[in-house]
Amino acid sequence: MKFGALPLVEAEGALLAHSVDLDGVRLRKGMCLGPEEIARLRASGMAEVICARLDPDDLHEDAAAARLASALVPDPPAAGLRLTSPFTGRVNVLATGPGVAVLDVAAIEAFNAVHPMITLATVPAFRQMAEGGMVATVKVISFAVPEADVARACALAPAALRLAPPVLRRAGLVITRVPGGPDDTKARRVIAARLAALGMELAEVREVPHRSGDLAAALADLPGDLALILTGSATMDIDDVAPAALRQAGGRIERFGMPVDPGNLLFVGSLQSRPVIGLPGCARSPALNGADWVLSRVACGLPVSAADIAGMGVGGLLKEIPERRHPRATRAPADD
Repeated sequence: MKFGALPLVEAEGALLAHSVDLDGVRLRKGMCLGPEEIARLRASGMAEVICARLDPDDLHEDAAAARLASALVPDPPAAGLRLTSPFTGRVNVLATGPGVAVLDVAAIEAFNAVHPMITLATVPAFRQMAEGGMVATVKVISFAVPEADVARACALAPAALRLAPPVLRRAGLVITRVPGGPDDTKARRVIAARLAALGMELAEVREVPHRSGDLAAALADLPGDLALILTGSATMDIDDVAPAALRQAGGRIERFGMPVDPGNLLFVGSLQSRPVIGLPGCARSPALNGADWVLSRVACGLPVSAADIAGMGVGGLLKEIPERRHPRATRAPADD
């Protein structure tokens, strides 16, 4: 592509680089200059115009963006995604329902290294999405790009984007009670709303004393595809009441504790092939916390191993929850 100022006598068929206002008529950047536009520019007293002229081996930005997006998402319905029509070199990739964004990060990085004008921006991997949410945007930055580079980028990142939809439909919740513990009326609503955002329903809520035997009995026949535990007193150790109850019921613990704050005191495990999540106290708040990252993956059928949770620390420092009992900073720092 050749870019720069051209005399008007040579500008026909070139793409206007910058919008121009001419006596109430706006010539928009990116438009192909025809005889009428050239005449308007000349009548305004202009002798030259800044524009871009495509080389024979170039692909127009809209055609390039459409081709790139189609390579990244070759079967949009199967991927749970929708591609917008290209405009100004951009194609947006939208979620068709709730789910979790699954990205081939290495392929996307290779895609973005092909040519500076070929770009793909995405949400973070495993971000929970709602219907219509933008998962990614493909943007060809400037008017045109060599077709060979478009082909190379397409080959490097085939089917690199998809949305994992929810596969679990119902969850059961067990809440334990301690004398003087929190009133979890709000917590029930908050947890039900979290599940609803993932297309799930809260099948049943059981309240039991904060004792491992009572909790184990409640877990044994709790309805739902997923079991959630919210304890009246924080779970401080892998041998505390809730993890012990899960093992007592015949289940196993995959991981206790996570490097996401708020959300440190979460644990995950399973019981008779059904996933179990021990919710941290911050799950009583609707604000984003580590439990959301685990719940969304589990609901969408994505495995969450101990290694997966260990890898959540980078980016795991989330916004402080105002109602938190023990905030990170208990007093203002001294002046330097």
